[in-house]
Amino acid sequence: MDFSLSAEQKQIREMVAEFVDEEIKPRASEIDETDEFPRDLVREMGELGLMGMPFPEEYGGAGLDYHSYAIGLAEIARGSGGLGTVVAAHVSLAGNMLYEFGNEDQKGTYLTPLAEGREVGAFALSEAGAGSDVPAMETRAEKDGDEYVIDGGKLWISNGSVADTVTLFAKTDPDAGNKGISSFIVRPEEDDGFHVEGTEHKLGDKGCPTAELRFDGMRIPESRRLGEEGEGFVQALKTLNGGRITIAARGFGLAQAALDDAREYANEREQFGQKIGEFQTIKHKLADMDTKLSAARLLMHQAADKKMRGEEFIKEAAQAKLYSSEISREVANEAVQIHGGYGYTTDFDVERYYRDAKLNEIYEGTSEILRNTIGEKVLD
Repeated sequence: MDFSLSAEQKQIREMVAEFVDEEIKPRASEIDETDEFPRDLVREMGELGLMGMPFPEEYGGAGLDYHSYAIGLAEIARGSGGLGTVVAAHVSLAGNMLYEFGNEDQKGTYLTPLAEGREVGAFALSEAGAGSDVPAMETRAEKDGDEYVIDGGKLWISNGSVADTVTLFAKTDPDAGNKGISSFIVRPEEDDGFHVEGTEHKLGDKGCPTAELRFDGMRIPESRRLGEEGEGFVQALKTLNGGRITIAARGFGLAQAALDDAREYANEREQFGQKIGEFQTIKHKLADMDTKLSAARLLMHQAADKKMRGEEFIKEAAQAKLYSSEISREVANEAVQIHGGYGYTTDFDVERYYRDAKLNEIYEGTSEILRNTIGEKVLD
């Protein structure tokens, strides 16, 4: 086993870290305060190849391995949790659906502008009554000649209000349970009947709009169905499984930011005639925070390694996402504690890390669902 980064992976990390430190971090508080989608930063990330990191160059991507993608995503999240979600939803969910299940025409037409960062993607699966319980979805796609007519709605869709391409799931056979779900490519600006009902006011994850979508008699051509009818549920599970690695990376990036700030504060803040970092209690907090980060990093790369080798990585992705999600909140919480009263104010970034970290335990598989998944694999 090789636990060191290759020269290329180090170069990727340094390049993204430089962009984050110079462009994202100075804007992070503003993005959090205004909750506006930072389209200019997303465009710049596209120019750097960050919006298509794991996709082949023939489709406009950067052709990076999944380790490099996770490293890059972690750095982006270190600067802004919201931008980390923007990229994860765009690449791991929307883009990956097109790459894994689209035909060559669909990849060339719809994946390429996403991978090049010229367009933004979203993944529309969840509904008000169908979050973890995907087969409970009520959105319908009825065949009419060489078109589908789609009616229904989706909720909690990251990038939903700014997306140029949406990968949408709907029931084509309502009586077939999870085998009756299919997926489609939707173009909001082209498809009549696509409506953005609004965006959520969230605890954190600002800058990434989380939208409610509605479809009223929306007609799309059969050529925009991904794969065959009835394959949507399996497609969604495979896509979410890979996406969990990047949510692990988002959690790791946020935890790294929290540790960095806590260490800097501990080396500067003085109480009782000495730096607070000299107190054993603070040292122990920092030791635990750093150890959790190291474990999260290994779990993340273990899952990425199995994915790259073509091996099953369901348990590993679930473990990486579960652990990284929970330690990101724990590390951010300790960073707030180390900052004391200052940590509870918006004068310091640690309160933002704390709010952003909580989301990791909810989306792309709640911690409760992931424990079920891991437990089933352990029993097998």
